[in-house]
Amino acid sequence: MGQLIATALDGELDVILVRKIAAPFDPEFAVGAVAENGWTYVAPYAAHAGADATYLEQEKAVQMDVISRRRALYTPRRSPYDAKGRVVIVVDDGLATGASMKAALHAVRQFQPKWLVCSVPVAAPDSLEDIRPLADEIVCLYAPLGFRAVGMYYGDFPQIEDAQVCAALHASRHDENTPGG
Repeated sequence: MGQLIATALDGELDVILVRKIAAPFDPEFAVGAVAENGWTYVAPYAAHAGADATYLEQEKAVQMDVISRRRALYTPRRSPYDAKGRVVIVVDDGLATGASMKAALHAVRQFQPKWLVCSVPVAAPDSLEDIRPLADEIVCLYAPLGFRAVGMYYGDFPQIEDAQVCAALHASRHDENTPGG
């Protein structure tokens, strides 16, 4: 999705790396999220889902390791694009709990974008309201009552592999050695 939006707007595609912190006994249920800058969101219900402080710290360390490896893989020879003073659109496939988007928006906000947009095709209405104060604008195509899971709103919802991310980032790069690039 991000690649399509970047192409349509003649923008630059980059990634902000965020990892879900899953509930101890349900890997699909987010009790929080951590961004690559270390900022961590912990949901108010985390303890009720069995995620105590020790679990959260251990899981954060595991996820930060994954983030570090992915940053090295995705953008090995460059820094992230500078967001200062720019319009930045943070795109995700949907919001269930909104934990990952909260971490992503918080992480991007530290770079002082001119305008920060959250863009998702589908979201739980409550999660959409929770992230509203974190973005200057929200674009969401569908926020159905009775929302249960992001994947329910897709005909095909495969996991995106690292190689696909690398290919998309590589394809969207303006070649600095080419006139106009």
